Amino acid sequence: MKKLLFFTFTLALLFVSACQSEKDASFEDPCGGKAPGGAVGLLMSINQDKQLGLSAVNQIESDPTNFPILDSATNSVAYGHIYRIRNNILNSGKVYYKNEFPWRIRIIKDDKTLNAFCTPGGYIYVYTGLVKFLDNETQLAGVMGHEIAHADRRHSANQMLKQLGVQVLLEILTQGDPGQLASLGAQLLALKFSRTDETEADDYSVRYLYGTEYDPQGAKFFFQKIGGESSPPEFLSTHPNPDNRVQNIEATWTCLGSGGDNELFAQRYQEFKSSLP
Repeated sequence: MKKLLFFTFTLALLFVSACQSEKDASFEDPCGGKAPGGAVGLLMSINQDKQLGLSAVNQIESDPTNFPILDSATNSVAYGHIYRIRNNILNSGKVYYKNEFPWRIRIIKDDKTLNAFCTPGGYIYVYTGLVKFLDNETQLAGVMGHEIAHADRRHSANQMLKQLGVQVLLEILTQGDPGQLASLGAQLLALKFSRTDETEADDYSVRYLYGTEYDPQGAKFFFQKIGGESSPPEFLSTHPNPDNRVQNIEATWTCLGSGGDNELFAQRYQEFKSSLP
């Protein structure tokens, strides 16, 4: 009986491994696209990624003064618009952890802040300032694709592993001490991505939008608009130069075949902006 159980277990592992390899292969492309990997994939589980993200979520949603989140029930029209954008990106077939992460999205009512971010595990936040600043839905889809890529490629988790070390980070997540988790969440909110991470997130924004109704270069249009501002947002100060990012996005789009729709959805986007308080 023990031999039979061992044999069955081994077959199950081989089946799971084969399915994973097949999934990984489907994300490869001639332009360097591949499944997420690296040390974080070996050292942290997906559930730990989500737990890490929730440490930041708890910090955000316990601080309505600094993060005044619009209620989704009383702002259902606005949320309907942003859910559509999120779903279009997730349904492109290129988001690796589409079914593993919740991809919950919240709108922060702050018209002065041009920002959006996504925590580990797929918790997305978009500021009204960014929505109102942009001109069309494709620009916002490009930004959201970029932020989704940070979570999907597990950039934050990888950065935290480097900062804290494997043992310390996993101990905090395993022990679940509220004080340590709060400190971890605060660190995540202050985290700066590397230039390599930013470039990869730009690249994958193109890939995500390629299979949607949007122009795949949506992030490029965002950088072109932001580049014309006399005072670019602070969160871009440590990022690669916007001009270089435009060139990189164009290069990825060209490598993938220069295809995709070129829709901007300006009118539909105006309806979204009008629905915000």
